[in-house]
Amino acid sequence: MTIAQYPQSEKSQSRRELEIAKSRSAFDNRIHLMALGDSDISWQVLGQIVRDWAGDTAQIAEVRPLDGGCINTTLCITTNRSDRAVLKISPHRVNREFEREAAHLKLIREVGLPAPKVYTQRTASLDAPHSYILMEFMDGVDLSQAKRQCSAEQFDALQEHLAEIVATLHSQRGQVYERIAHDEQKRFDDWPKFFHHIYDSIWHECEKAPHLPGKSRKQIARIHGKLDKYLAHGDQPRLVHWDIWSTNLLAKPDDDGKWKICAMLDPNCKFAHAEAEIAYMELFHTSTPAFLKGYQRHHKLTEDYHRCRKWIYQLYPMIDHVVLFGESYLKPLQQSLEHCASFA
Repeated sequence: MTIAQYPQSEKSQSRRELEIAKSRSAFDNRIHLMALGDSDISWQVLGQIVRDWAGDTAQIAEVRPLDGGCINTTLCITTNRSDRAVLKISPHRVNREFEREAAHLKLIREVGLPAPKVYTQRTASLDAPHSYILMEFMDGVDLSQAKRQCSAEQFDALQEHLAEIVATLHSQRGQVYERIAHDEQKRFDDWPKFFHHIYDSIWHECEKAPHLPGKSRKQIARIHGKLDKYLAHGDQPRLVHWDIWSTNLLAKPDDDGKWKICAMLDPNCKFAHAEAEIAYMELFHTSTPAFLKGYQRHHKLTEDYHRCRKWIYQLYPMIDHVVLFGESYLKPLQQSLEHCASFA
């Protein structure tokens, strides 16, 4: 995608406005390339969002597309005053996910952890048919890029900082297991019942997949029927991000050159069993031994986690990925099942 950028050094404001006006047509064509279905994002819509945020005299100087999934368009917007923000927008769609994302980001910031500040959030209506969230631009690189730029010692230190952040998050306790700021507002005193609530429909969808081998189907069904036994634990509901992986973590060096996590992105917060989050991080290689050592200074991982629960907590995201992305995830799903074979 070509970046739409306008000159920053014109001699007069009138000439700047003329240049911007001449560029709008080309800009609109670029925006059409980011269309979602039959909807698109017009220059007028973006301009109004920017003016509502940065003031009536603010103008768009640059728009850069970011990765934002298949439903939303995600843009980095820079104004003529060099203000920057990230916009996620769903044109002509009532998207309440942005309401939840705003609530979750606020919650993480209230805990004292790094996350973008939300400037504004809107859910589509008849008068304003676009759902969007506009938030602070956070400078940094994702965890995978940080690893490539760090020495081994620097990355260990970065993992230790991540461990402190996740441990602080998990120190926040709830009274019940639940999704946070969710429409359904169902609450559970029992963790296995909440886990069933999250994953039952996903498993039943995967169960019907023609590419799922019969042996794997039977093995998952046996595990699914005994979750009450396998997932029993003595801990309390704890606040989790629920999607901590490389892309959802930004890092950068501080003033002393030490690498730090500077932002957690795209939370899907719940009060859940904290071990499920750790298993997810291990599954996608987000954490290292340095992380686990640092995390366990605060929250000890039990023998039952290593023997049993870890493998179940890693199996169900693979079930979800088979539903979402198809048979390319069958091999990792079957690898997870091999780990479960020792107890299920």
